[in-house]
Amino acid sequence: MSTIRVELGERSYPINIDTGLLSSQDSFKAQIKSGKAIVVTNEVVKPLYLDTLLAALDGVEVNVVCLPDGEQHKNLTQFDAVTTQLLEQHAARDTTLIALGGGVIGDLTGFVAACFQRGIPFIQVPTTLLSQVDSSVGGKTAVNHPLGKNMIGAFYQPQSVIIDIDTLKTLPPREFAAGMAEVIKYGIIYDAEFFAWLEDNVQELKDLSPEHLKYVVQRCCEIKAEIVSKDEKEHGIRALLNLGHTFGHAIEAEQGYGNWLHGEAVGCGMVLAAKAAYEKEWISKSDLDRMIALIKLFDLPVDAPEHMNYDIFMQHMQHDKKVLSGAIRFIIPTAIGEAVVTKDVEHHILQNILNS
Repeated sequence: MSTIRVELGERSYPINIDTGLLSSQDSFKAQIKSGKAIVVTNEVVKPLYLDTLLAALDGVEVNVVCLPDGEQHKNLTQFDAVTTQLLEQHAARDTTLIALGGGVIGDLTGFVAACFQRGIPFIQVPTTLLSQVDSSVGGKTAVNHPLGKNMIGAFYQPQSVIIDIDTLKTLPPREFAAGMAEVIKYGIIYDAEFFAWLEDNVQELKDLSPEHLKYVVQRCCEIKAEIVSKDEKEHGIRALLNLGHTFGHAIEAEQGYGNWLHGEAVGCGMVLAAKAAYEKEWISKSDLDRMIALIKLFDLPVDAPEHMNYDIFMQHMQHDKKVLSGAIRFIIPTAIGEAVVTKDVEHHILQNILNS
């Protein structure tokens, strides 16, 4: 088993990565101090993995909350539904929530944990590639609003993250591709060698080689843990993790949450950010072509929806969390392995790449 620590003082926690962790009692028992837990999952994950998790929780008093599947359900309505069930099940301040599912379940459960009785413990058990490499780590919790993605939330760290690589065996190909967008992101913003490794191992990853998947998840978690330990609440370097998200969130909001998967929108958003960098002469044509080629190799979209133009993008991006003092902040690659946060993307450049 690989263990990575997110170093945040008294709020530090481990990320455990291996095969078979979902059925390991040792993974969970020490984390549940009161002997009472509530598992939050969804209708897709429940029949696949709930029984395995419950067996590992033998001896713990467990209740289950099951939600509908999909990004469109990451909202205040479902937040209220989960909170109501916690109250009905007499959850207390020492009850542990366990998020069993992808990014939607993790984000929503974490936000409930942050708010219920002003904060209760929770464990992330991510079952999708995207949640394993990104959303389960770092303590960002939130729900969506019709005017903007993740606009209502809190920074609230889990007690631990337990990643069982075996869950990726049941992941639909489209969901796997969406997760690879976040994987590629780490190579673009932080690790050129990792980016080159991804270029050399496309087929092995598509074939779900356990050895390759474990390396990918471990490397991404190492990078994210390092960044979060330096900048927990996104005042500096952590903003780089939003590469592709400013454009991507606009696509998700315009298309309706769930019509484009988050990773698909991020993949396209990274292409748009790279094109902006090339227009500004901040990256070479070679780097631009490599980024686009790798994103395409994992079957991700590289073109924005046909009807979305500059005006539509700007309408949504003005509501983005990264807007400060009325100015949109963009994360722009300056080379493979490097990126910057900037407000300096001229309107004519945005018009060129968004109206083309």
